[in-house]
Amino acid sequence: MTDPTTICYHTPVLLKQSVDGLAIHPGGIYVDVTFGGGGHSREILSRMDDSAHLYSFDQDADAERNVPADKRFTFVRSNFRYLRNWMSYYGVEQIDGLLADLGVSSHHFDDETRGFSFRFDAPLDMRMNKRAGTTAAELLANYSEKQLADVFYYYGELRNARRIAAAIVAFRQKKAITTTKDLTDATETLFRREHEKKDMARLFQALRIEVNHEMDALRQMLSAAVSLLKPGGRLSVITYHSLEDRIVKNMMRSGNAEGKVEQDLYGRIESPMKAINSKVIVPDEEEQQRNPRSRSAKLRIAERK
Repeated sequence: MTDPTTICYHTPVLLKQSVDGLAIHPGGIYVDVTFGGGGHSREILSRMDDSAHLYSFDQDADAERNVPADKRFTFVRSNFRYLRNWMSYYGVEQIDGLLADLGVSSHHFDDETRGFSFRFDAPLDMRMNKRAGTTAAELLANYSEKQLADVFYYYGELRNARRIAAAIVAFRQKKAITTTKDLTDATETLFRREHEKKDMARLFQALRIEVNHEMDALRQMLSAAVSLLKPGGRLSVITYHSLEDRIVKNMMRSGNAEGKVEQDLYGRIESPMKAINSKVIVPDEEEQQRNPRSRSAKLRIAERK
């Protein structure tokens, strides 16, 4: 039976497809680097025998409430960027598969105290790990106008990033930006009404990515995953925006996050990975209706050569 707290915490996206992509061997060693509500982890466990083991990562203390009581399971309360360190700590030299659901859980968006969503007036925190790091409010108070513009342009893909940054700097000279309402008050006139919600979501996305150093963590995790995978081991990754999807696509195609392709004497691409699905897998219409968060999801699967 599914734990009711799991349902409240997060509804897993592309559950069957992403776990199918791992091609699980009953006795293998697997890693779920985005435990969250535990939906993907539970599905992986259901396909393993007693000799197998699953390591699941999450840096958010709230996720620990969803940990299953299973001797085949180890919960690692850490950022997945430290994947290589933790596998070494547990004496694991190779793994049979790794799953990552890179989206922010619905739990975070629905938690009025965390500042992930502009739906609520809340403190601008946005840290996945509430024990460490810089909050979004501190970032908005201390970054220069150019630094802010770069964050909004590169991580939010906002064309008017410079104007947004200038508006924030002007606003903070009169009033500190400490809540989500402060931020929307400082910037809402810069967004056209028909695109306001979408652009505001991009603004919040950009801040969240910068606060949590998400792109750097993703590169480090994927690099470690490729080196840890056994030949024939699978990498199954769900992305939600073009920034992370580009990194995942590059890694699966070329073996590096930059997408630098090396070729042999015959012009064939040399890469430690090979793609399993030629086209990205997306949720069907039924899942998109049932779980609106899934609408931007893309699943890519690759195998270690």
